[in-house]
Amino acid sequence: MNPVAPVAADPILLDTITRLFGDTCSHEVVQAAESEGWAPTVWAPFAETGAPWIAVPEGAGGSGGTLADAVGVLRLVGRYAAPVPAAETGLLGGWLAAAAGFDLPAGPLTVVPGRSEDDLVLDGSNLSGAAHRVPWAARADLVLALVDGRIVAVDPNGPGVEIVPVRNAAGEPRETVLFRGASARVADAPAGVDASALRRRGALARGALIVGALDRVGEVTVGYANERQQFGQRIARFQAVAQHLVRLVSEIQLVSMALDAATAAATVGDAAFEIASLKVLAGDAGSEVVARAHQSHGAIGMTQEYVLHQLTRRVFAWREEFGSTAFWREELGRLVGDAGADRLYPLISQGSAALA
Repeated sequence: MNPVAPVAADPILLDTITRLFGDTCSHEVVQAAESEGWAPTVWAPFAETGAPWIAVPEGAGGSGGTLADAVGVLRLVGRYAAPVPAAETGLLGGWLAAAAGFDLPAGPLTVVPGRSEDDLVLDGSNLSGAAHRVPWAARADLVLALVDGRIVAVDPNGPGVEIVPVRNAAGEPRETVLFRGASARVADAPAGVDASALRRRGALARGALIVGALDRVGEVTVGYANERQQFGQRIARFQAVAQHLVRLVSEIQLVSMALDAATAAATVGDAAFEIASLKVLAGDAGSEVVARAHQSHGAIGMTQEYVLHQLTRRVFAWREEFGSTAFWREELGRLVGDAGADRLYPLISQGSAALA
């Protein structure tokens, strides 16, 4: 059995979103969104393209397209630090809504990630309890969750719902949502739609965002090192700085390949091994790349006026979501241990396909 062949996103789609974010995601817009919790001037044109709903079937109200298309768009969201709930609206919320047969609203969706401190209880069609670290809840038209094997959808602006503002390290909304007998739409979750599947899709989405941010961190750092001069020469020519740049670029390429492998595997299966590997590598690469980028930049990398902090704070925030690096390292060890010695090499060389 051979590893799954790589899959590519639609280049026209990626070019369109690249130009859109290039026009709308200025440094000032991203800074303002961290204070205001929203960037309508980014969301509105992004939504007009249909990109937030890519990979949600057209029959379910989505934009169609492939998983690779959705991952490619998320990579660009990360690259531009775009303050929009792209992953929550399509790859996560849209997936749950489509699985439940719910109509998609015109605006953003969000999902309850499913944390250990959540205590959601469903009584008929009424939802009670608290959900923590819910992305963009105050801006969503619909909050979706998995509760006791059922898919639940609640209007966050309806009665019986209170949203407590919380932000992550990047200033993005990660709110606590309190439900007090809130009216909900409820449907049984079909096979393959459960908490583990949601966590894997969330990890894949966060991995794509991290890779996109690291892409730009690498470009900004290499560009700066080739422009900044000390003692009459570019600092990129200094051995210590050159070593930082080599390691930085190598780490970015490694996690980029892991994202490609996870996307290809998730197109045909659960990709448990590939997604766990991606999230671990993204966490490790985040530490390496962020440290070396800031060391190469020096003091300017810490200033509010410079782009670097917008990217590096997001890398640190995203790597903790839908399972931390430690969580996925443990999960990776469990997968390897369960496979056994005889299937260790096939697992490494073929990925999740070796477990079929």
